[in-house]
Amino acid sequence: MQSQGPIGLIAGEGRLPVIVAEGMRQAGREVMCVAFRGHADSMLAAHCDRYRTVGLYRMGQWLRTLRRWGASEAVMVGRVSKARMHDPFRLVREIPDIRTALLWYRRLRHDRRNATVLAAVAEELARGGVDLLDSTTFIEQHMADDGVLGNVQPTDLQKADIALGWPLLEQTVEMDIGQSMALREGDVIAVEALEGTTGMISRAGQLCRRSGWTLLKTASNHHDRRSDVPTIGVQTIEELSAAGAGCVAIGSGRVILIDRPAVLAAADKASIAVVGVPASER
Repeated sequence: MQSQGPIGLIAGEGRLPVIVAEGMRQAGREVMCVAFRGHADSMLAAHCDRYRTVGLYRMGQWLRTLRRWGASEAVMVGRVSKARMHDPFRLVREIPDIRTALLWYRRLRHDRRNATVLAAVAEELARGGVDLLDSTTFIEQHMADDGVLGNVQPTDLQKADIALGWPLLEQTVEMDIGQSMALREGDVIAVEALEGTTGMISRAGQLCRRSGWTLLKTASNHHDRRSDVPTIGVQTIEELSAAGAGCVAIGSGRVILIDRPAVLAAADKASIAVVGVPASER
């Protein structure tokens, strides 16, 4: 049960934290934001009642700040670059505090999968007095729903690629490999891995010189919505257009459209179909 007091926002990269902060304020909550240093959108501070930059590996600092501001609940959203996470000098550039170092040693040194990291972070925050909420709590109007979402209809070939590729993608996300896949005329062009969706889109455009291919994106059945819910934004649409894509199919109720009206307007302008796909019954 949510309280009605101040609420924390733990923010990474991108526009999503701004959208969430707006939703929090519309819900009548005071927004207390701790933003990862070097990550946050320049516009974010203007949408928060309190704002401070913090070290990515300094959980004790996040907790002390949020508790001092009276926040006992928080939402954690925004990208943290996987390239930064795998930087061999990351612990030198961002020296961890004792709380984070102990968490890594006890829980994460042998298993650093996204789900494991999130569960450990959420448990540590709860131990410190801050409960992590579903990251979509304040932005339900930006979630994908079923069917064609914009004004551009998918072609018959794109519909066939969605039907073929969706069960394959659902297996891939359950194995925690990646959240996206690219197809054209029955061929799998690319599957997302460490490079993220942006890198995969670029790779798919290089591999498939013919335009009109389809991007599929969703989350797994067990996906923890307290962080890292898949997203597409205006920038994603621009990247898809530049790479020759003609359709994007996204999991309904599982993917966030970052500023939904702007995303759909950009897709219409680029003649890209946007389709919400329900999870398969298995």
